[in-house]
Amino acid sequence: MPFDEAAGFMLTYGTSHYALKDRAAVQPGEALFILGAAGGVGAAAIELGKAMGAKVVAGVSSEEKAAFCKDLGADETLVYPTGALERPAQKELSGAIKKLCGGEGANVVYDAVGGDYAEPSVRALAWNGRYLVVGFPAGIPKIPLNLTLLKSCQIIGVFWGAFTMREPVKNADYVAELFQFYKDGKIRPRITAKFPLEDAAKALALLQERKATGKIVLTVG
Repeated sequence: MPFDEAAGFMLTYGTSHYALKDRAAVQPGEALFILGAAGGVGAAAIELGKAMGAKVVAGVSSEEKAAFCKDLGADETLVYPTGALERPAQKELSGAIKKLCGGEGANVVYDAVGGDYAEPSVRALAWNGRYLVVGFPAGIPKIPLNLTLLKSCQIIGVFWGAFTMREPVKNADYVAELFQFYKDGKIRPRITAKFPLEDAAKALALLQERKATGKIVLTVG
């Protein structure tokens, strides 16, 4: 594995593999909707979702990011609006997710965005759906708990770092599976930008401005 791919491998794929395999137990044929699909963990979730046999719908904030996700193997893409979402926009987003996931909704939602996107994503879950809390750069959402009753769904936290410390043996098995996926060509970090260490601020600016896709790597020496 080249050094730049190794640098972008473990955190993103480790998080997404744990989320999809352990926390959501994704099954072949299920519909997986990913919020923030063009970012590091989101891109990893696309590849891993496909490797696990899921139908993958990638949610992103631009057509450029949608094209990137299609190249990764996403079956469908959804460009959602940016900024604050009023109730009509949330309802429209929920309906769009359901439609792309096959009508009944998503079996699994992988949410690496949070904010106003969270509630419509939960509303878009199918019966017995699983909503994965991965991150919330758009803000920590408040979700009406009556939705969990109406859909018989689960809201599941994903804390991969704590898992690696609490269950090291299982984590070692998961890491071995990730390397097998890599060896088989099913996953590969997409390095979309490289900066020397002294230009780290430029890399952070790309992240802050939400222009980043895949992984950005800092090079040393």
